[in-house]
Amino acid sequence: MTSCAILIPARYESKRFPGKPLCKLHGKEMIRKVFIAASQSEHDVFVLTDDKRISDLFDPSVVIMETTEYSNGTERCAGAIKDKRFDKYDNFINVQGDMPDVRVDMIEDCLDWIGIDPVHTLFTDMPEELCDDPNTVKLVISNLDSAMWFGRGITGYGERHLGVYGYTREALEKYPSLKVTKEEQIEQLEQLRWLKSDWTVGCSYVEYDGIEINEPLDAVKYNLRPK
Repeated sequence: MTSCAILIPARYESKRFPGKPLCKLHGKEMIRKVFIAASQSEHDVFVLTDDKRISDLFDPSVVIMETTEYSNGTERCAGAIKDKRFDKYDNFINVQGDMPDVRVDMIEDCLDWIGIDPVHTLFTDMPEELCDDPNTVKLVISNLDSAMWFGRGITGYGERHLGVYGYTREALEKYPSLKVTKEEQIEQLEQLRWLKSDWTVGCSYVEYDGIEINEPLDAVKYNLRPK
């Protein structure tokens, strides 16, 4: 079986929600919930962070402390795999640190497509109440099940993009050298760098009704749900 590592980028500072990885969800830090959920898979899981308050929550063997300033989570993942601990892995899954409801089947679905697609991601149905939410990323998909565009605007169309990505080693190592575009900077969406550089980003559908924690109100909503 091809070896795979799960990477969870967790930056402490956030414009919309400072200290977001440490917000409490049902009494547990969000980053710990994401780590525990991802660890239900059979793959090794690592937390990539720049802050001791986050790293102190985990065994040092699963933490990559990086002081380099990265513009997004994919850059942080690409920087992390330079560590010799990652030499044995062929593929990588990037689970965003604000996805406490991530499931093993979502991770495996993404992994199944790596090799067919050097970059792959997931989507689900767009709830009506999230259509005009700029924190909810909209995904337009081609007839060939690849991404045509990602955006935050009120479009009236598009699927709900989910923060789970799969990469081959070659693709992830290549990412930092790709040109940062105006569109990526305006939308603040790292995946647009792939599209603007003519890479194919494969997409697959999963059922998902979880909450992504983008701002403090999302944490409030999460904590109002039954455990």
